[in-house]
Amino acid sequence: MSQDVLGNAVSTDDSRALKGINAFILGYLGYDLKLVDILGVADQSDDCLANTYAGLLWMLSETGDIPAEALRYRDRASTSFDRALPREKLLFSVLEASIAEDPDRIIALTDTILTEWPRDLVTLKLRQYHDFIRGRFTDMLAIALKSEDAAGDIAALHGMLAFGFEQCHDLAAAERSARSALEMDPSEPWAQHALAHVFLTQGRIEEGIAFLEERSVGWEHLTSFMYTHLWWHLALFYLAQGRVADALDIYDQHCWGRERSFSQDQIGAVSLLVRLELAGADVGQRWDDLAEWLAPRQEDVSQPFLSLQYLYGLLKARRPEGGHLLQRIENLSDKNLPDQQAWTLVGIPLARGLKAYLDHDPVTAQRYFEAALPHLQDIGGSHAQRDLFMQIHKDIVRQLVNLSP
Repeated sequence: MSQDVLGNAVSTDDSRALKGINAFILGYLGYDLKLVDILGVADQSDDCLANTYAGLLWMLSETGDIPAEALRYRDRASTSFDRALPREKLLFSVLEASIAEDPDRIIALTDTILTEWPRDLVTLKLRQYHDFIRGRFTDMLAIALKSEDAAGDIAALHGMLAFGFEQCHDLAAAERSARSALEMDPSEPWAQHALAHVFLTQGRIEEGIAFLEERSVGWEHLTSFMYTHLWWHLALFYLAQGRVADALDIYDQHCWGRERSFSQDQIGAVSLLVRLELAGADVGQRWDDLAEWLAPRQEDVSQPFLSLQYLYGLLKARRPEGGHLLQRIENLSDKNLPDQQAWTLVGIPLARGLKAYLDHDPVTAQRYFEAALPHLQDIGGSHAQRDLFMQIHKDIVRQLVNLSP
């Protein structure tokens, strides 16, 4: 029986399919562009696992709806389902649960897989993603710890542990895990990312700048998200030093220079532009340019963390799509969604607060922000990412102080 690159049994006897499966595994764990090779492989094979991975890749693309391509690969995978191994069948069920937008089912399935096959780090990474976007950081760490004994020889596992520790405020453990990963593989991007979080949280600004500048030469092969996000972190360090021009240059050359249609690149650009303006930068026509790419997001309420940043960019640029997206968010108040609590406690009031803030109404903005901020973790995103809303709130408070007689 064949094995994948992590030592998990696979059903395929097609060498090309196995090569594509391994490329996806290494690419997904290492944020390497080669992960997309699985699409071409799946197009040439009815292998259940290859097509399941291709479908999951589309589900991770955050298009705001159910991508037709995910359905197509799901259907192709189903044709060889009977020949699949038990782990592969469970992964196919994860794809089906993703398409059905059933996060609780995803959690249950990934728990089952990782209990039996703790070296299935693709499933671990996928599980951490779903914990992360729902703000369940202790779960994100706990599930990684369960794979530590079985997969402790893999650098990516320590990178996942490092970020889990950091999001749970154990910065010492986060740094140890990140450095363990980097000793195994100095290019491990998620460990670099976790260590950047530690440096920023601890105020080790010069150390963070030196670390990221040195590592940046190895980022060209990374996926758009990882490439732009690591540069985004370096920009935050520059802003902490008051190097506004350098941070603006990163925006132009790196953060808004890759895959402009991808959700994470878009919100990274919104977030950095807000911070640049709060630091006193003149960003010129950049909001107008960014809003051209945000306009197709006017229907996207798939995740409150993402939608709020799309909304800010569209409202800032005074695009009519911003009003449409705001109304879409308002209409979620009486729904029964899997993430309804996040929308009710955070997404809807923050959307209203952002609108008031951009309308120069700090009194109204403050009321909505004060209601939402105690529950901010519920919308997911990292501490550094959610700090965007804290920075805006600080500006609201500053405006209120200036209004005082």
